[in-house]
Amino acid sequence: MTSPEIPSVPARDLPAEFDRPRPDRAILLDVREDDEWELGHAPGAIHIPMVDVPARLDELDFDAELYVVCRQGGRSLEVARYLAHVGVEVTNVSGGMVAWQQAGRPLTAEGDRQAKIY
Repeated sequence: MTSPEIPSVPARDLPAEFDRPRPDRAILLDVREDDEWELGHAPGAIHIPMVDVPARLDELDFDAELYVVCRQGGRSLEVARYLAHVGVEVTNVSGGMVAWQQAGRPLTAEGDRQAKIY
C-alpha cells in the first residue's frame, strides 16, 4: 500500500543494513503482532506492535532514518501516517514482510524454528 502524503519504498530497495542485526543509521520498525514477529522478521528490525506505538515513541531514535513495516503494508501505512502527524519523518515499506521474503532478504525467528512470513 502507498499514500501520496507518505514516502514509500519497496522492501527489496531497503538499505542492506537491515539484513544484519543492529543497523547503523536507520530503524526498521516492525509493527506486526507478537505472533507474526515470532514467525519471522528482519534481523535488524525493532518490534513495537501497532497498538503500542503511541505509548512507546520514546524507544525510537528520531535522528535516524525511520522505516515502518508490517505484513503487507496496510498497518505500517497507518503507523507512518500517525508518526508523520506527530512530526516524525518516516517512510512506509510497501509490500511489507511478504515482499521482504519474496525478495530473498534474510529472516530470523525466535527459538529453533525456521523463519517465514507466509
